[in-house]
Amino acid sequence: MNDEIKTMHRYLHLDVFTDRRFEGNQLAVFPQPGRLTSAEMQQIANEMNFSETTFIFPKEGTGDVRMRIFTPKAELPMAGHPTIGSTFALALEGVITPDRQEFVFELGTGPTPVALEWSGSTLTFAWMTMPLPTFAETIQDRGALAAALGLSPSDLGDGFPIQSVSCGVPFLFVPVATRAAVDSVTIDATAISRCFAKAAMAELPVFVFTLDGSVNETVYSRMLASAFGIAEDPATGGASGPLGSYLLRYGLVPADTARDMVSLQGVAMGRPSRIHISIDSQNGSITRVRIGGTSVLAGRGELI
Repeated sequence: MNDEIKTMHRYLHLDVFTDRRFEGNQLAVFPQPGRLTSAEMQQIANEMNFSETTFIFPKEGTGDVRMRIFTPKAELPMAGHPTIGSTFALALEGVITPDRQEFVFELGTGPTPVALEWSGSTLTFAWMTMPLPTFAETIQDRGALAAALGLSPSDLGDGFPIQSVSCGVPFLFVPVATRAAVDSVTIDATAISRCFAKAAMAELPVFVFTLDGSVNETVYSRMLASAFGIAEDPATGGASGPLGSYLLRYGLVPADTARDMVSLQGVAMGRPSRIHISIDSQNGSITRVRIGGTSVLAGRGELI
């Protein structure tokens, strides 16, 4: 670390995709990172040990600010919970003011607009627009994949593909028959690596989900990503846009439902999170992908 970090770097600690402290997904936002290098930001993200940490810089292009996002192990070009949480942090900082209906982040995937909803001077909800989905490789060996997840083949969603889908960052989507099966998933790292290698795929974060037993939400989900230094993530906005796109593409939800969905994630971790998903389509083609939610301030701090 250079001498600059010894002076002070402020951060805000938010819980994202929840309206209650100590639920949702934790996020550290550094609103004035100064001249921190990429290596130093990676060190800080590892020290914070949240799923992601964000650093807000002056804009370089057509957006309002430039944002960089780090997991404990790697930088990401885009992610949902850091974008939603950083929006609320910048509203608390006064950078985003109540006269704004939209704010644009410059991310690694390009300018990313966030629509804002206010109650007086308080930001109450934010909608992030994501890139349109890309549907890529599938894993055909369902038996091996089930075993790598600690499941039986009958636990997998019958007839639906195990597929890589991306709206900026790819995830492997695994439909599962029941909530109990989702909760029982435990990844065998060696076995899952063999599954990816056999399918000639890069190793991806694994997103398991089910529509079983949903009442107040559309889908029940978990995300595990040891390759990113994330044993399990309580809320994954970057996967939620692709999730909604998957549900619509394969007929798991009709088009009208796809415009207003909620993914309940993080329950198994004791950090329930509700990610709102809206997928617009026309003539069977997806035309817009949005994810949204709220955030609460859990604390403030500084690195010295």
